[in-house]
Amino acid sequence: MASVFQPSVCPHDCPSTCALDVEVLEGGRLGRVRGSHRNSYTAGVICAKVARYADRFDHPDRLSRPLRRTGPKGSGQFAPISWDEALDEIATRFSEAEHDYGPESVWPYYYAGTMGLVHRDSLNRLTHAKRYSRFHGTICSTIAKSGWRAGHGTLRGTPATQIGEHSDLVVIWGGNPVHTNVNLMTHISRARKNRGARLVVIDPYATGTAVQADVHLALAPGTDAALACGVMHVLFKEGYADWDFLNRHSDDPAGLEAHLQSRTPQWAAAITGLQAERIIEFARLYGRSAAPFVRYGYGFTRSRNGAVNMHAASCLPVVKGAWRVPGGGGLYDGQDANHLDRSMIMGLDVVDQSVRLLDQCALGRILLGDRQALAGGPPVTAMIMQSTNPINVVPDLHAVRQGLARDDLFLCVHEQFMTETAAMADIVLPATMFLEHDDIYQASSHNYLHIGRKLFEPHGECRSNHWVVRELATRVGAEHPGFAMSDWELIDDLLRRSGWPDAETVDAAGGINTLDQPDRPAFENGFAFADGRFRFCPKWDEIGPYHKGLPKFPDHLATIEQMKPETPFRLVTAPARNYLNTSFTETPTSKKKEGRPKALVHPDVLSRFGVEEGGLIRIGNARGSILLHAAGRNGMQETVIVVESIWPNAAFIEGIGINALVGADPVPPLGGAAFHDTAVWLSAEPSRSERSTPNIVDTVA
Repeated sequence: MASVFQPSVCPHDCPSTCALDVEVLEGGRLGRVRGSHRNSYTAGVICAKVARYADRFDHPDRLSRPLRRTGPKGSGQFAPISWDEALDEIATRFSEAEHDYGPESVWPYYYAGTMGLVHRDSLNRLTHAKRYSRFHGTICSTIAKSGWRAGHGTLRGTPATQIGEHSDLVVIWGGNPVHTNVNLMTHISRARKNRGARLVVIDPYATGTAVQADVHLALAPGTDAALACGVMHVLFKEGYADWDFLNRHSDDPAGLEAHLQSRTPQWAAAITGLQAERIIEFARLYGRSAAPFVRYGYGFTRSRNGAVNMHAASCLPVVKGAWRVPGGGGLYDGQDANHLDRSMIMGLDVVDQSVRLLDQCALGRILLGDRQALAGGPPVTAMIMQSTNPINVVPDLHAVRQGLARDDLFLCVHEQFMTETAAMADIVLPATMFLEHDDIYQASSHNYLHIGRKLFEPHGECRSNHWVVRELATRVGAEHPGFAMSDWELIDDLLRRSGWPDAETVDAAGGINTLDQPDRPAFENGFAFADGRFRFCPKWDEIGPYHKGLPKFPDHLATIEQMKPETPFRLVTAPARNYLNTSFTETPTSKKKEGRPKALVHPDVLSRFGVEEGGLIRIGNARGSILLHAAGRNGMQETVIVVESIWPNAAFIEGIGINALVGADPVPPLGGAAFHDTAVWLSAEPSRSERSTPNIVDTVA
């Protein structure tokens, strides 16, 4: 038969959640993958790494059978076993842990290797039904979401599809869509063509997006709130503030104006490292624009003061009154507009709030027995991990490695490849990919719900996340109606209980847009609090427990790791273009394009240290040090070092990754990890034989 294209959805942890057209070749093989036009945000565009998905789907190193460890943890020594043997052993070890220490000694751990709601979130149902330790997923967006909700009360925003026809200024603040949200660049290009829109990028270094901008403001990491306050000072002073909108839809605009009197552009310049004149120019550009749109990126969620920074930056459209007009306002995440009820998928109806909640980012301290991290409860002695690779992605990496190496920790990892985390497991289970099961997807950049159907039979003996959850539930005696339901039944239940059409209708329509008026501004008639007013004075204590010391009004919060004589540089661990977290680090094309881990350093700094392009440097702090090749990069302040990641640890010269330098202390007000908020020192290293540098193309992720 001839090949056919079938609809699907990209499952990866990216704001775009692209609608796909997937080629099914004769014989049931995967061919080309293209962006679909059925989603107006995708608009036929996808990133290069997903376009070559066959490299990953048909990779010879995909796991295909359950495995039991036969050698030391981390040795990679495993022997095949049957599914029944594997599941029985997991259930036995979970039951033993529960008998010895209680159910909280079992900690199911997952994250965003798939963004499908069935196969990402179903592990929670097992957790809640059994009263296992609950999972606090803090690693990705908790910080920025806290800051946005503090002012707006909900995760809503202006649909990015309005940019192309309506926006006359686009500000990318704390994001690099060329690497991580490529569809957004399509809509920005349309705005530049249709509206003569200017593009401003606010980012500590010259990203792939910044080099395409009309204006790049390379501020010091963690100083975004100071910049926002300096800009708002100008908006009020020079008459750009919309007092009608402010008086009707905000809590204390007069108090804000008074507070900002001392937050001048000169004050902001001293904190951000930008020239005061550039801050004023940007403020006037923003103030004069009829429909300015700000895309707030995930950079806000990587700093110890990130929630305060997000809140301050998100005040700009309120002061300007930009929420009045199509294409104005901004967007961080619009998922609350979908109002999805995931009770059945996650088992929310059986949650026991007295069961402890363990912080994903504190994995190392938890496994090493830190009483505070353990919330005063028993040790964690048994775990199952799905769709995550914490030995690469979690901060405080040395502690994570040490904790996972515990002989008394039983660990099951359900994965697609033998990751470094899987290599630490006692039992490894082979997982399906998104084209091998049914699921439903939402996005943060748009408001389409899409169903991705199973298009191929599973590779080898691979089984889906939900299948494993159901089988384990039977063996450990967990009870909930969701365990008896198929993937499709859970999708249908989710849609029906959320007030949307049934699964068959949504699938036949190619997805649905959950916005009833997608061309209207999100907050033209007020915000999501009872009084309808934006909060310039957030009630931080309502957001989370770590609220002490957070400012009343938008302000710079000096809680970032401060540069000192012994650590005079700030490290940013930004995303690489050809990897997506630790996905695609196994594909030959992505590895070849990325080459090797490197530190981007200002050329003048390299010159002072006597380091040539490609030479070796060491960066470090009290947590450890990393040996890297250096690359000169203009377009950032001299105190900034950037390491685009996430690379497997094995790709680094000494076998330890960048997160060895990053702290895991919880960020106010609700927790999170400050990946771009790390003070380090730098030293030049003597030249070494190239034999000491592993070839990433030959490294197994």
